Amino acid sequence: MEEIPLLTPYKMGKFHLSHRIVLAPLTRLRSYNNLPQEHAKLYYAQRATPGGLLISEATGVSETAQGYKHSPGIWTQEQVEAWKPIVDSVHAKGGIFFCQIWHVGRASKYEDGSIEAFSPPKSLSTDEIPQIVDDFTLSARNAIQAGFDGVEIHCAYGFLIDQFLKDSVNNRTDRYGGSVQNRCRFALEIVDSVSKEIGSDRVGVRLSPFSTSLDCSDSDPDTLGLHMAHALNAHQVLYCSMVEPEPVKTNGGLKSFQKLGAMRERFEGTFIVGGGYDRERGKRVVRESYADLVAYGKWFLANPDLVRRFEINAGLNKYDRSTFYTHDPVLGYTDYPFLDS
Repeated sequence: MEEIPLLTPYKMGKFHLSHRIVLAPLTRLRSYNNLPQEHAKLYYAQRATPGGLLISEATGVSETAQGYKHSPGIWTQEQVEAWKPIVDSVHAKGGIFFCQIWHVGRASKYEDGSIEAFSPPKSLSTDEIPQIVDDFTLSARNAIQAGFDGVEIHCAYGFLIDQFLKDSVNNRTDRYGGSVQNRCRFALEIVDSVSKEIGSDRVGVRLSPFSTSLDCSDSDPDTLGLHMAHALNAHQVLYCSMVEPEPVKTNGGLKSFQKLGAMRERFEGTFIVGGGYDRERGKRVVRESYADLVAYGKWFLANPDLVRRFEINAGLNKYDRSTFYTHDPVLGYTDYPFLDS
């Protein structure tokens, strides 16, 4: 029988993984009033496997960090208690569960009557930055109290930390702007503080240097990615998760790119890749040591038994984009069928 690289075991720090397939962090907007709900317990348990790594949906570090209706938080004790049974459900299946923590920054929204709009952006003053660092640190501590095995710091996709990293957005003239070293300072201050609070062996970081999401791009994403990969080594974080450039349309369909090789070589910990991967590409990048683990989003969302389907090369459920961000506790959330159903 063919050995499937994605299904080989891997030791990630003190965590023993039975396979290389990771549930990517996926915003689902079903945590009413920022409080994780009972239906999330089923959603995550459905996708948990013995020795499998799951990353939670992006979870707010403070009330001011929120930007999307019904996204979860972890800054209050009530939220910590709400997360506990969800985390327990993953552990009961033998899974390993990290909480992704974020601040949306200028992507925050507000409702003006029946109109949802972006709130006017405002640069953080230098004096305000330590409070944001403290918010991430407190949320990391809360995540461990809730039972999570670690946290993933969200530095990607145009949200607050990425707004500091990318030169199309960061126009600061203080020590947080200008050079790539300065633009990475805020991210690394958060990494440092969180690592000291819960231990660097429980900290992962997600980056998307090539992303242009939310009009947040960089003129030299290769240099940005390489600098962050190297800088993270000094903090000895457990893993770095990076997102590939978006596929582009060609006459032959969509063309995908693999541009993270140099960053993988630069980073000394576990390297996770994501962005447009299917079974065959995932097998290849693990076999070629381009990545240690592969994060799957849409396909894992639509196939709670994705690990089993990849094992036997079974067909996949198609995902329904129209239900990605609705608030229904079942439809498009926990009702995707398993193979045996």
